[in-house]
Amino acid sequence: MGKPAKPTEPRIKGWCPGAWRPMPTGDGLLVRVRPRLGRLTRGQMLALCEAAETFGSGLIELTSRANLQLRGVSEATWPGLMAFLVEHGLVDLDPHAERRPQLLPAPEWRAGDATHEAARLLEVRLAEMPALPAKMGIAIDAGEAPMLGEVSADLRIERAASGTLQPRASGGLLVRADGRALGTPVDSVAAAVELLVRLAHWFVDSGGRESGRMRRHQAPLPAWAPASMPPAEAGARLALGEHAWGRVVGLPFGRAPASVLRAAVEPAAVSAVRVTPWRRLLVEGPGKGAEAAAVAGLLDANRDPRLFMDVCPGAPHCEQASVATQGLALELAERLSGRVEGAVHVSGCAKGCARQAPAEVCLTGRAGRFDLIVGGRADGAPVATGLSEAEVIALISRHREDERRGQGVARVFCHGRQK
Repeated sequence: MGKPAKPTEPRIKGWCPGAWRPMPTGDGLLVRVRPRLGRLTRGQMLALCEAAETFGSGLIELTSRANLQLRGVSEATWPGLMAFLVEHGLVDLDPHAERRPQLLPAPEWRAGDATHEAARLLEVRLAEMPALPAKMGIAIDAGEAPMLGEVSADLRIERAASGTLQPRASGGLLVRADGRALGTPVDSVAAAVELLVRLAHWFVDSGGRESGRMRRHQAPLPAWAPASMPPAEAGARLALGEHAWGRVVGLPFGRAPASVLRAAVEPAAVSAVRVTPWRRLLVEGPGKGAEAAAVAGLLDANRDPRLFMDVCPGAPHCEQASVATQGLALELAERLSGRVEGAVHVSGCAKGCARQAPAEVCLTGRAGRFDLIVGGRADGAPVATGLSEAEVIALISRHREDERRGQGVARVFCHGRQK
């Protein structure tokens, strides 16, 4: 038995798609829309659904940075799409605007609270930012219990552990560089924004462009930004179902047809939609009863595996994927049904776009078959290689049978077929 092979080295493009700079994929251009302040009006959401069907494949995806993206756009339809998106306020008329760092506010912000005020001040000052690496982002998470700690971001405004929440939240905040456990306390929202802008310049001046991301940047923080205070204890993600402002719905594997999303926002009582980085949408407006009923094609059960499994589009949608991922993921979701503790990742290639962190169970496509990695990333060393979909399902089924005997997932899977 030979040593398991490491997955083929993927082609890393080093930038994120936008609307003005779409990314070519296996099924056409990928066009990404950044909702301002993480919120779309009902009219804008309906317009996005129309755009997906008219100019693309009809599929809308919700990313781990709370962006919405359209697939299957062609070179011929892209100019018409951009005119349509600009007309409906979904994309800035200035192409340079989307090159600035993305702002990701916690989804439950209220007008005038610390998160909202910080986001508005940062919007005004984004033009002052230096040229940062394309993937850098800013999390604005100043609610009583931070929610975005596990979401990809490089600079964070958060509630400090010892802070108190006031009506306009004038104090108790900190600014934290990603990768550091502690942040720098500030006494106002304006001071938090000022410090964050200074840290962005420090990052560039101290060689951060070469690191690419704040977490990888090893330079010590400047003396004027002492990291001395932890953020407040993290709060829970939005639960599916009724919400004080409407209803929270889930997107299976983070994607849904435009027709399904249209059905969720068409009721006249709906006023807006807030996006989240957790495959959930907060639909504002619908009350109880028929208008708040579950929508076919969207998730309403908090333990549904399709809400938590990390699954990339796979072939033929991605040009780097050598395997289809969606069908296998659906089968796994039915068979796992919450029985595997930890994350499950299905990746069409070793690049692992859907999940950068290790997963308890990871299946990586290579040369048309799957490699199995336990407790690792998509580019990790596999414990079994060259698996067909049927063999993957057989291993999952074997796990379900053996778990009653106290065997962990790693022990069961490590006895799978190796090549």
